[in-house]
Amino acid sequence: MRQAKLWRYAIPMESGVVLRDRRLTQRQGLLVMLQQQDRQGWGEIAPLPGFSHETLAQAQQACVAWLTQWLAARPVAESRLPSVAFGLSCASAELAGELPLAGTWRSAQLCHGDPDALLLQLEEQETPCAKMKVGLYEAVRDGLQVSLLLEALPALQLRLDANRSWTLEKARQFARCLTPSQRARIAFIEEPCRTPAESLAFAAEWGIAIAWDESLREPVFQLQAAPGLTALVIKPTLTGSLARIQQQIHEAQRLGLQVIISSALESSLGLTQLARLAHWLTPQSLPGLDTLTLMRQQLVRCWPGCMLPLQDRETWTRIY
Repeated sequence: MRQAKLWRYAIPMESGVVLRDRRLTQRQGLLVMLQQQDRQGWGEIAPLPGFSHETLAQAQQACVAWLTQWLAARPVAESRLPSVAFGLSCASAELAGELPLAGTWRSAQLCHGDPDALLLQLEEQETPCAKMKVGLYEAVRDGLQVSLLLEALPALQLRLDANRSWTLEKARQFARCLTPSQRARIAFIEEPCRTPAESLAFAAEWGIAIAWDESLREPVFQLQAAPGLTALVIKPTLTGSLARIQQQIHEAQRLGLQVIISSALESSLGLTQLARLAHWLTPQSLPGLDTLTLMRQQLVRCWPGCMLPLQDRETWTRIY
């Protein structure tokens, strides 16, 4: 016998979390639980404001329609909404025992908060790897900050995410702040410029590797190898089902590109599933999942070693 439940949740965020010029005070989403006999499968459906095309209300409506079909044991198509397709495919995979339990629990460390504490934490790592957001301020300021961090930690490999914030000239201003050896220690910059063509021109001009992120989700984009392109950053909540993610990973690996599984500010439930996904599909790459420190609570399942409290289920709103 099949059963299904759907809840809405809200997790308070730490102050100062800004997404594309909007401050995020709480992370909202949906929790889905599928049950059949004595097996359960959980999934998180959490469109990211400013990044997802679908709203939470649209995701909820689509999820309810899917669950109605599933409970009636009718053939049910994959949702066209990426967050819904991802959450439901995770729940289905858990239910079927297809999502391995082993996870990659180490992640590229997100640069935020107290700079002195960050340096101490990175110094303790044998092979330090960190991720920094750039493009929120002036390009020269970003360049000076990156230069100082790389100078302070000679073993550090740094991933940068510009979210297409720079013109080609702004990207050049950033690069001029770094020495050639520092540029070589940037693992990649995600989408440095406003267009893929400008990003590739920047990589060719300055020898700084780049990665695709937003471009992967454009309907007209075709993935192909290019000089300076070294990686894909896949955010499953913004991408779609597990099948769609596997397809992208196989295509990238065929082209010799590294693949990074990355967070779209999921709760601890979603992050633990992403860690399992990374261990399963991209075992050679360190994922980008260090976003739980931006939240004040965990949800359903705890991240190993995290001391944040687990949210009381009584706070969830039952939808279905």
